[in-house]
Amino acid sequence: MNSFTLDSRLANDCIVLGEMRLSLLLLLNNALVPWFILVPRRDQTEIFELNREDQEALLEEINLLSGFVKGLSGVEKLNVAAIGNVVKQLHVHVIGRSSQDFCWPNVVWGRSEKTPYLAEEIRSIQESLRTTLPEGTLRLT
Repeated sequence: MNSFTLDSRLANDCIVLGEMRLSLLLLLNNALVPWFILVPRRDQTEIFELNREDQEALLEEINLLSGFVKGLSGVEKLNVAAIGNVVKQLHVHVIGRSSQDFCWPNVVWGRSEKTPYLAEEIRSIQESLRTTLPEGTLRLT
């Protein structure tokens, strides 16, 4: 495995929740929408550049996380994207959307509205991940 360093912008904007087989699991520190980010611990910047095994692992992680987010209260729609225009490091957003959220139906990218998570909210999310995802899928930090 390569030497992995999380992009400083992701490190500043997110909370590290844990590690999955391929990816670091982050939570954007904005409680206005459930916004998770998977960051594969690889040097590639595009999904197609990953080897087949890593592509399959990433898809499995996206599917597991998507199922978790879709199961959260109020989530009606998922936004899943690997955009990377600002942060070049490969990362995949998995965002739960609701017709009641702060900017529906517009995109959440680049918005200035922010409500940081409280420590107990972060612990609750981690506990929900621990009890919802299959055992051994996520190592919490």
